[in-house]
Amino acid sequence: MNFTPIDLNTWNRCQMFYYFSKMAPTGYSLTVNVDVTKLKAVCKENGIKFFPAYLWLTTKNLNRQTEFKVAEKDGILGFYDSLTPLYAAFHEDDRTISFMWTEYSEDFMTFYGRYLENQRLYGANHGVLCQPQTPPPPNAYTVSCLPWVSFSHFSVASFENKPYYFPSVEAGKYFTEGDRLMMPLSLTCHHATTDGYHVNRFLEDFCREADNFAEFIR
Repeated sequence: MNFTPIDLNTWNRCQMFYYFSKMAPTGYSLTVNVDVTKLKAVCKENGIKFFPAYLWLTTKNLNRQTEFKVAEKDGILGFYDSLTPLYAAFHEDDRTISFMWTEYSEDFMTFYGRYLENQRLYGANHGVLCQPQTPPPPNAYTVSCLPWVSFSHFSVASFENKPYYFPSVEAGKYFTEGDRLMMPLSLTCHHATTDGYHVNRFLEDFCREADNFAEFIR
């Protein structure tokens, strides 16, 4: 994982970053329903778990845009070359969650193998972290799913004023709409680094690749 410092003298977002991080700190949340009909069918046909497919597609398409990967490291503003998904593992025995992460790979089947191995090794571990021997990597962003509720809005609120600029993504319970299977998808972003344009581009990329997910399974 590489971290590239940002030259504030040439960065085209410099003034907007300063305004939305210092003068008027602002975040926003947006929830849409995305069509996962083909994605769900391809996963079922190939014996692939839906959740890691969702994790991979989300991470892959966030990674397309530098703005989603901006972070502060040792007091220096920059961006990582990729994000790593940090997600909640649900424990059926006591109805609690623990956080787990899986190193991202551009190749879905490589990522899927890592996900399954993480589940095998750490899935039964309780506590805040499933992988307690190491902390989450600095390029880890929060992405999860609320599979019991099909919501129309979801917002993540932070009660600490920290320089955190990664997006948070949450999916809800999918539902039928005519002959389509729809899934609520919420993004919470920091306005210092991302605008509506970036969210729209992410959603377009996500939906296009969800419809063509079969090409990533081999």
